[in-house]
Amino acid sequence: MPTRVKICITVNGTAFARDVEPRTTLVDFLRDEIGLTGTHVGCEHGVCGACSVLLDGEPVRSCCMFAVQADGLQVTTIEGLAPARATLSAMQDAFCEAHALQCGYCTPGMLVACHALVESNPKPTEAQIREAIGGNLCRCTGYQQIVDAVKLATGQGVSHG
Repeated sequence: MPTRVKICITVNGTAFARDVEPRTTLVDFLRDEIGLTGTHVGCEHGVCGACSVLLDGEPVRSCCMFAVQADGLQVTTIEGLAPARATLSAMQDAFCEAHALQCGYCTPGMLVACHALVESNPKPTEAQIREAIGGNLCRCTGYQQIVDAVKLATGQGVSHG
């Protein structure tokens, strides 16, 4: 029988205490232990960015870390980015307006990356936006709509050159 470890992780402002196997990844903890399925599992190697969450405000790949490593820390998932239930954040609304999501698989990770960027840099340049989302793979949008969404959300307008 595998050894279990007691952990407590605060996710989107709520503390969750669970006994988990030490090998449980953070993404599996979020999805399977507490039922937050907005964080997607993609490559399971940290390459695609679909599983990105904020750990104490910094973006991390939740498939590449164990839940025990997040013990005592604050995690923000895609579900925690909106200001209130059944509402959208400015960035989420801009993604809709700029058609920055198509199949939607990369969207949670992209939104987490964009949110983190704008938290640290409220008026990022296009180059800074592209760098911030560079670790997230999207097969549908060509990235321009995502860049446009960040500009829209930060009040910089959108230019289609």
